[in-house]
Amino acid sequence: MNFTTLTLVYYFIFGALTLLGGVIGYLKAKSKASLIAGVISGALLNLAGVLLLISPARPQMGLAVGIAITLLLLGRFAPAFLKTRKWMPAGMIFLLGLISLGLSILSWIKI
Repeated sequence: MNFTTLTLVYYFIFGALTLLGGVIGYLKAKSKASLIAGVISGALLNLAGVLLLISPARPQMGLAVGIAITLLLLGRFAPAFLKTRKWMPAGMIFLLGLISLGLSILSWIKI
């Protein structure tokens, strides 16, 4: 399995977990912001995976979308995690984002 294929699969997993996190945030705290942000970021991560899937010979667009969304999520959750050290949700998104960014960069280098 090459890095681009691994990244594609990871975007789908990360997207699903992000979407699920938004739903859980809404159910637990009645946070509409969590629901909206989770659905949008999850959908965009899945879009990045779809772009990689439909255009394996030209993965730049899918990787660009994945990197952009990952950086936005890291920008929101990294400071929160470093400040509070709370695993949910900040720590989980921080860790998943770091993995996503690493895979994305490796995939970009390999193309």
